[in-house]
Amino acid sequence: MKRIQYHRYGGPEVMRLEDFDLAAPAVGEVAVKVRFAAVNPIDWKLRAGQMKIVTGKTFPRGMGMDLAGTVTAIGAGVTRFTVGDAVFGLARFKETGALGQAVLAKESALARKPDAVSFEDAACLGTPGATAWNGLVDRARLTAGQSVFINGCAGAVGEAAVQIARARGARIWGSCSADDLDRARRLGVEQAFDYRTTDLSRIGQRFDVVYDTAATMTTSQGLGLLRKDGVYLDLNPSPGKFIGALFNRRLKPIVCTPRAEILDALALTAQAGNLRLPIAQTVPLSEAIALITALEAGRKLRGKGLVAMD
Repeated sequence: MKRIQYHRYGGPEVMRLEDFDLAAPAVGEVAVKVRFAAVNPIDWKLRAGQMKIVTGKTFPRGMGMDLAGTVTAIGAGVTRFTVGDAVFGLARFKETGALGQAVLAKESALARKPDAVSFEDAACLGTPGATAWNGLVDRARLTAGQSVFINGCAGAVGEAAVQIARARGARIWGSCSADDLDRARRLGVEQAFDYRTTDLSRIGQRFDVVYDTAATMTTSQGLGLLRKDGVYLDLNPSPGKFIGALFNRRLKPIVCTPRAEILDALALTAQAGNLRLPIAQTVPLSEAIALITALEAGRKLRGKGLVAMD
């Protein structure tokens, strides 16, 4: 089988499309034949070594986190899936490898793909959907009638957050580029602002939840948009912010942490037609390195970049 992998940390030049042998799934793991994988910024951040304190020094390492495909084998103790199940979710964080023809994933990082959701759409849900859920549901405890401001409401995590917030009955405002304002409003954003031309501190409204899905706000900007008991969700965490959160309960740094119940909830939301991320471009595995390189260099897609394995 083939996958995109690298033999040392570095830039786009270290990526190779190479043959590899998939290990047998260990306890609690599932082997998946990948149909589609979605590209995320975390893919090249891991390859660049930004998290090597976690990912370690074992090479070669595969690329890619988000996937949809079919179960081909299960490890000991797996009870949620059987061979032949259509699934979506995330590869193992330390090893990754979704940008290949097959991958291992933890049972807890997968969910059954609803029949009404295509493999293409399901592959896009993992990281953005789990990240949005971690913030809005796990940390903010968002409830119907509350107000939410989503900075970056037209990005992948932002769009997932808008749709999850809407499904939970919240009122949504947000910011994005001028080109995406109409799309944001169609998603359900009541008031959408051009982030380049709007001073958000002057909009007047204050919110129960502010989610900086674009990771561009300062802590003071985010906290300044809150109501008295509001929550600021920061997607650009740092050791200092985690320490700060111990003393300020309104500040909550967010790290994507998928769980089985989150992915099952995303599946139900997508099945009901309330969660779908746009796909801007699909390429075969042979062209994936070029797509990743372009995205890493700053190319903007109005939707997800997807890689087809067949």
